[in-house]
Amino acid sequence: MNDLSPSDLKTILHSKRANIYYLQHCRVLVNGGRVEYVTDAGKRSLYWNIPIANTTTILLGTGTSITQAAMRELAKAGVLVGFCGGGGTPLFSANETDVEVAWFSPQSEYRPTEYLQAWVRFWFDDDLRLFAAKAFQRARVARLREQWAHRHLREAGFAADLGRLDELLQRTGRQIELAQDNTALLAEEARLTKALFKLAVDTVGYGDFARAKRGTGSDPANRFLDHGNYLAYGLGATATWVLGLPHGLAVLHGKTRRGGLVFDVADLVKDASILPQAFLSAMGGDDEQAFRRGCIEALARSESLDFMIDTVKSVAMETAGKA
Repeated sequence: MNDLSPSDLKTILHSKRANIYYLQHCRVLVNGGRVEYVTDAGKRSLYWNIPIANTTTILLGTGTSITQAAMRELAKAGVLVGFCGGGGTPLFSANETDVEVAWFSPQSEYRPTEYLQAWVRFWFDDDLRLFAAKAFQRARVARLREQWAHRHLREAGFAADLGRLDELLQRTGRQIELAQDNTALLAEEARLTKALFKLAVDTVGYGDFARAKRGTGSDPANRFLDHGNYLAYGLGATATWVLGLPHGLAVLHGKTRRGGLVFDVADLVKDASILPQAFLSAMGGDDEQAFRRGCIEALARSESLDFMIDTVKSVAMETAGKA
């Protein structure tokens, strides 16, 4: 049987890959031609295989190291690698401390440039960038309605008042169309998210809740929201990398933020999939691992990465057509 190199295994589309890894207190290396992570158990070392051909993203948390050989194989397989803090939340970067996530994108000189060319065709026009931002927000609203009404979520105990939800989303839809600039659009996004927090609290009977700034929330829901949002950021970074779009070419979150486009794309699924799971896990007394598993199952079940990629492609081509 002929040996297969990682470059031969890239037949699984990124949107169909099953795995996102968050690793901590381990070493990532190549062992016998496979990428593995190694943990210590007393005097023994335990080796665990990472199926790189079926992996979209690896987040390296506290106490991790990775070898040059492992990075080479991950790049060949098109796996996005990011360094993060504990639990997959804030990133601490030695050279840019204000960066939320330090992503190391796999390099390929042969990625198609179709969507990049479409993106830059409209990106320098303020009106067209606003048009694209509105398209993202419409997709976000539609996704919210679809996911919060889904049978799986309601059976899990998150049965939101759909009449109340529709009223919130209809108002947001009107404000999206009326928005004259990104500031108005961002303000409406923030208003809707705040209202969704209140609806989620009432749905599960959480009690008092106030969204805290990252790293300052002591209650489980705040911690889970921080943690889960970074999973969405991982998918957002993967979606933009797959399409060849630089993370700095944001349409909503500002032209000066290096990862702004990642935030734009992640918002397509954050409130739809992460927010409900955060409150369900907080009420259920889940630990970080159980919450993360619930998020990944929800994102995979709803084919969130497919949705993100398809939305970005659609926005790119539609907006470029108006240039």
